[in-house]
Amino acid sequence: MRRGGWRVAACAVALAIPCGCAEKPLEEPASPGEKPVLRIYTWSDYVKPELIQRFERENHCTVAIDTYDSNEAMYDHLKSRERGSYDLLFPSSYMVKILHDQDLLRKLNPGWIPNLRNIDSAYLAMAFDQEMDHSVPYAMGITCLGYRGSQVKGFAPSWGMLDRADLAGRMSMLDDYRETIGAALKFLGYSLNSTNDQELAQAKAVVLRWKKNLAGFDNEQYKEDLASGASLVVHGYGGDLMQARPGNPDIQIAVPREGAALSFDDMVIPADASQVELAHAFINFILDPHVAAELTEFICFLCPNEVSYQYLSAETRANPLLLPPPEMAEKLEMIADLGKSTAKYEKLWQEIQDSP
Repeated sequence: MRRGGWRVAACAVALAIPCGCAEKPLEEPASPGEKPVLRIYTWSDYVKPELIQRFERENHCTVAIDTYDSNEAMYDHLKSRERGSYDLLFPSSYMVKILHDQDLLRKLNPGWIPNLRNIDSAYLAMAFDQEMDHSVPYAMGITCLGYRGSQVKGFAPSWGMLDRADLAGRMSMLDDYRETIGAALKFLGYSLNSTNDQELAQAKAVVLRWKKNLAGFDNEQYKEDLASGASLVVHGYGGDLMQARPGNPDIQIAVPREGAALSFDDMVIPADASQVELAHAFINFILDPHVAAELTEFICFLCPNEVSYQYLSAETRANPLLLPPPEMAEKLEMIADLGKSTAKYEKLWQEIQDSP
């Protein structure tokens, strides 16, 4: 989900990383008196700190977290990292498929994750890895438009808001070409996974038209800009926008009527992880229903843990951005791995970026 400047062509190239897939864990023995370190690579603000501290206490370990702002940034970093640098990753589902297809992920041991039984079966029906062979659902969210209710007159829940010249310089879109070109495709009535050259050309023209009204493309600052009033309309992730809303009732969030992206992030263990058993323990910890409910309330993205829903607040259970009703869900679409066709998007994005 939250996520930025893409360089997807690199994803077609196999990573030059040894990928031993031994069945037994490869834990590195800690020195006497030294706690084992679980190294996690994930999105920013994506795990509640108090839960990390609890896991450390219960498992007599230390958790070290590095963050990234896009799946592709994570991918590029993995290519250049030392073997065994990370034990747990949180990529989006399409990136999980890329990593799995390149034999870069470890097959999970379900015996070490008894809480797998808590995963929402409705989620699994949409997942790429329905057997949870190498990935486990972490969170899901919807891409939305956030806006200042008192300052944006005549707001309509449509991607067409980005055509509003009267809001020029006070709007932004995600620095993420699958999301941004995808929004234009949905606006035009097409699939956000289209590989049709004519449809993509039309989408490029729409994004270029919108670009004239944008302050810029941004993945990290947009929720702060909306909260401060520097931006009046932003294209962003529902969870991020909800994080900006507490204490500021003027911030409104809408899912465009033409449809939007539904994003899933998963937990996976790299093939060359060193703390394999501890990584499994962390996954199992996250899937505890009480932990999952606490996470959902904190990160404002739904952890698809069916048992946890009973522990959510009534306000959260009624939030359509977390548990979308059928009429909204039918207009949402998952971003898919397009293989070699991602090069088309990369080319279009570069042309959009280069255009004045």
